[in-house]
Amino acid sequence: MSVISILKERGFIEDQTHTDELVKYLDDNRATCYIGFDPTASSLHVGHLVCIMALAHMQKEGHRPIALVGGGTGLIGDPSGKTELRKVLTLDQIEENKSGIRNQLSRFIEFDDANALMVDNADWLTRLEYIPFLRDVGRFFSVNRMIKAESYKARMDSDDGLTFIEFNYMLLQAYDFMQLAKNYDCMIQMGGSDQWGNIVAGIDLVRRTLKRQAFGITFPLITTAGGIKMGKTHKGAVWLDPKLFSPYEYYQFWVNADDADVKRFLLLFTFLPVQEIEAVATLKGADLNKAKSVLAFEATSICHGRSEAEKSLQAAVSMFGAHEIPPDLLPTSSIPRKLNMNAQEQSVPSTSYPRADIIDSAIAADLFTMTGLCQSKSDARRLIKQGGAYIDGNRVTAFDQYLTETCVKENEILLRAGKKKYHKIILI
Repeated sequence: MSVISILKERGFIEDQTHTDELVKYLDDNRATCYIGFDPTASSLHVGHLVCIMALAHMQKEGHRPIALVGGGTGLIGDPSGKTELRKVLTLDQIEENKSGIRNQLSRFIEFDDANALMVDNADWLTRLEYIPFLRDVGRFFSVNRMIKAESYKARMDSDDGLTFIEFNYMLLQAYDFMQLAKNYDCMIQMGGSDQWGNIVAGIDLVRRTLKRQAFGITFPLITTAGGIKMGKTHKGAVWLDPKLFSPYEYYQFWVNADDADVKRFLLLFTFLPVQEIEAVATLKGADLNKAKSVLAFEATSICHGRSEAEKSLQAAVSMFGAHEIPPDLLPTSSIPRKLNMNAQEQSVPSTSYPRADIIDSAIAADLFTMTGLCQSKSDARRLIKQGGAYIDGNRVTAFDQYLTETCVKENEILLRAGKKKYHKIILI
């Protein structure tokens, strides 16, 4: 089965250019493809996973992926999908963000010159001379056509409008494609559906300057069954950096997936065989929850490693009780099939505080806010009023309830918000 068929079967592809020629090109060549990641933050998040997993599939099928870190374009900011100007980053911020992104991508893709590359467009964009660039590249771009692109139209209709610096982004991304085609024989660019206009512009520039046929593939914007943009939670983005979003929290994000999303997420965010995943569509209730455990374990293993996935699984078992995963449910998964009820809570998010700052000093509303279980004190008061706040398994009845020694077990206090969000206070 070709890699295009695999990506289509698993739900990755929304659109592509030159369909027949692209399939033939991939069948006849060990192709090189790329996706760009602008270093706007020190970590990628779950919203980037479709692109990352697509590159990983390309590598598994024998092709060579390039992850382009936008050290140059990051100085400008992509207007695609944005209604306002991105915050301008300093060079130091971009360098820090690039380092974090490199580390995260390396968990999904094996980088070496033969099998995958990571390059930085700052290597060529920051050396460009303006007049030669306008003469050699800008002359191929029609302003009339550019302003019809969705990424530009949305910004032009917004209150802030589109800045000239952002207007240049399409030219720079197209130039990236040309450079990669020329220097790395990279003839395929992939990206989110909002990148269609930029990708097509790059294909056209490669054709005009190098006289070669390039190709484009776009992926759909992934939303949950509830219509929420993938990776958004009450705490913000679901980061891939374990320092920003712990492996246990990451595991719980997948366990808490909507029932209607389980099959789709298994297809997109794990490498389990399609035939096994198809069987999940008929599951309900407790059986579907077991499939969610497999989804969470596999996704966490890919992102954070098997060891962290096992710790997160054991922590979940200690909180919510044990259950067995039948051997015929997603049998290729390496999830432990029998789970230990006596597992320790070692992966539950925790924070250490001096005992004197907590016992008879801190009230419940403050503690739920301090630990991030609630976004604000008013959010904590609302949770407590609705009966969703617990300390050591006991429901909190008053927002100004003080923490006492009766809440402590082995120098720890266990907080719970709702049914599945935990945080451990360690007293020192």
